Amino acid sequence: MHAYARAALAAAGLGIALGAIAAEAPNLIRIDSKQMQSIGVETIPLAGAGEGARSSLPAQVVIPNAQIRVVAAPLAGLVQSMAVAPNDVVKQGQLLARLQSPMLVEAQREFLQAATQAQLAQTAYKRDEQLFKEGIIAEGRYQATKANYTLASAALSERRQTLRLYGMSEGAINALHSGKGMSGTLDIVAPISGTVLEQMASTGQRAEASAPLYKVAQLTPLWLEMQATAAAAAGIAPGAVVTVQGASGKVLSVGRYLNPGSQTVMIRAEITQGTENLRAGQYVEAQVAGSTGGGKQWQIPAAALVRYQGKVYVFAQVKDGFVATAVQLLAEAPTAATITGALRGDERIAVKGIAALKAIWTGVGE
Repeated sequence: MHAYARAALAAAGLGIALGAIAAEAPNLIRIDSKQMQSIGVETIPLAGAGEGARSSLPAQVVIPNAQIRVVAAPLAGLVQSMAVAPNDVVKQGQLLARLQSPMLVEAQREFLQAATQAQLAQTAYKRDEQLFKEGIIAEGRYQATKANYTLASAALSERRQTLRLYGMSEGAINALHSGKGMSGTLDIVAPISGTVLEQMASTGQRAEASAPLYKVAQLTPLWLEMQATAAAAAGIAPGAVVTVQGASGKVLSVGRYLNPGSQTVMIRAEITQGTENLRAGQYVEAQVAGSTGGGKQWQIPAAALVRYQGKVYVFAQVKDGFVATAVQLLAEAPTAATITGALRGDERIAVKGIAALKAIWTGVGE
């Protein structure tokens, strides 16, 4: 015989009139203490009453994208030296490596040629401008000289920008322009202050253009990327407090994309306090405070949940028996669940004998 049917028949033997109950109050189950004992009903106080009930979610510690830099060789050359190593803390502008490259010498030569041509074009332009004002030369010659000066200036600007892209500082470029000799050695410096995470080259190695040399990152703040079921994610909103291994922060965003494979939503939090207790790439268990627009939340045994016609209920004890109370499921694990709903917080709820109570409530076996 079906479990619900057996439970209903047992309850009927105790003198419970199912039809009369349904007629009085559809969600009320009239039952006294002796009848509860006979069908194995047990209750507990509503646990974890109050706001701030927390969900435990698996998460990974990651570094925000804006805080990571990959330092690459700007042009092909020989790695002359590597000045830092993984785990070193560096400051912006600090020397990371030195690179020897013939391409750098060639770029400097082209820059000096462009500078010379621009100087000559400027001299010619100023001379013809004065001659044109005095009426000595035609306007056509003056306009041609002016156009030549504009092109020469643009070429010089292009060569200067090339040296900047190769990693030369503005001071070094100005020194080269003023007559300082060319150099085939390029200093590669830290683009940001942070920690060296990875070294991808070694001294004496031939590096191609754009080959990565170091990975540098700022490790404060950090992100937590958490995975939650759709039901759990519905109870979490941006701004919710997150704690993990002595660190804390707040939820930044709750994803709207459900991963087809895991059926989970990604929730991102920013950890601003205690980041020294975490390691990038680490897998952790994070505690997230739910957010339901000011409503209270409770953590209860998963066995107390009752599902009926697509909704979730708990059986809350009242003077005359139990009331089937609809709740919203925020998070669920094999043994526990987090709920919110029209509950005061001082009720007792049924955790055993659920099948019998549900059979009585729904009229199964009537």
